[in-house]
Amino acid sequence: MKRWYVVQVYTGFEEVVKADLEKRIEEEGLQDFFGDILVPRGQVVSMFAEEQDKKEKIFPGYLLIQLEMTGESYRVVASNPRVTRFLGGGKPVPISEKEVSRVFSQISGELPVAREAITFTDGCEVSISSGPFAGFVGVVERVDEEREKITVMVSIFGRLTPVELGFDQVKR
Repeated sequence: MKRWYVVQVYTGFEEVVKADLEKRIEEEGLQDFFGDILVPRGQVVSMFAEEQDKKEKIFPGYLLIQLEMTGESYRVVASNPRVTRFLGGGKPVPISEKEVSRVFSQISGELPVAREAITFTDGCEVSISSGPFAGFVGVVERVDEEREKITVMVSIFGRLTPVELGFDQVKR
């Protein structure tokens, strides 16, 4: 019986791994053991009106594979160089029907996928994670929600200096 399994892959290589797996399954004649291979994408609802909603990966770095778990099917998937592992460790565990239906409702657009809300407030301390000031810690002085930018006061050579950063460049 075919069940849905989650496979962790290198982020950004989901489509490549899917194509490689489909090719290997066909070459080895294992179509009877495999069903669909999905890179889950859903309509992401933007928080700002001027941004258009777009299809994005729901789970970056993961594939959903419908297969009958046998030694051969496991080997074909696990031996792909960009596959990290099956979720569940040494003995892969299929995901429940409830989880499968939730993912399919997100893919079809019935259940919207919302971006993670990032909130910064004046005076909160943040750590800069990327850019020329990576590793510095600063205090938020101003938040621009529209442009997704914040101004952070960073101590450089003993003087507080304002640095404008994107929301993706800092973490709380």
